[in-house]
Order: sequence, then C-alpha cells, then structure tokens
Amino acid sequence: MKVLLLEDVKGLGKKGEVCEVKDGYGQNFLIAKNKAKHATNEVINKYKAQQRHQAELEALELEKRKQLAKSLESITLILEKKGNNGALFGSITKEEIATALQEKHKLHIDKKEIDIQTPIKHIGEFVVIIRLGSGITANLALQVKEL
Repeated sequence: MKVLLLEDVKGLGKKGEVCEVKDGYGQNFLIAKNKAKHATNEVINKYKAQQRHQAELEALELEKRKQLAKSLESITLILEKKGNNGALFGSITKEEIATALQEKHKLHIDKKEIDIQTPIKHIGEFVVIIRLGSGITANLALQVKEL
C-alpha cells in the first residue's frame, strides 16, 4: 500500500513523502491516526496544491513584514515622560513604545517584538530594534523628551 505522509514518522519518512508500507500498518496505524492518506493521484495533487498555496501565503506575509520594516525605519517616534534635569521618573517600557506606535502611527507591533538594548532612563535619542520574525528586523528611531 502506498501512503502520503501528513507528518514526520520516525523510521518511515518525512512529511510529504510517498512511502510503500504494509497494508495493516498503513490502514490500522498511519491512516487511523491521521498520519497518512492513501497515495492516490487525487490526494497527491491536492496535497501539492495545498503546499503551493501555503508557500504563496508565506511569501505574502514575508513581503508584508518587509514593508512594515521599511515604514518603521522611516519613523521617528517621540515619547514624552515626566522627569527632572534630563533624568526620567522610571524608564521607557516596551509597552509604552508599542502603545505609542499604535496611537500615533496606526502600526500594531506586539511588545514582545520590541528589543531595548539598554534601559532608557534619560532624555535623548535612541535606537530600538524591532524583530518582525523571519529574520527581518527594523531600527526604530526613538526620541525621548521631558514633560
């Protein structure tokens, strides 16, 4: 019996491979546990079309992230916080940066994607790294002013 593997199966093959297995193993284990399907032409073609569609979606998502990185590079975000003689009361947090990007520029960035190298505890200009996934990063210019 030929089966198309829907996930990696140890000792048999990787996802997407067509393997020859014994009828009982294929029917009672692989197909019963949704680890494989009968390898008919229809199933193989449907699987390949699904993989192509998934690759297209990933390419679109990657392009969207690249555009977001370009727009973040062109922004200078200005934050105002209470302070005294150039020192801030507290520090600038990732959440404050994410909220300011949402309110001022309508860009939704999760605070987990923001990377502040050193704590921002005084006024001045800083560079904040935003990791957008898939190896794409953007440097956001941040200007901190005293209220």
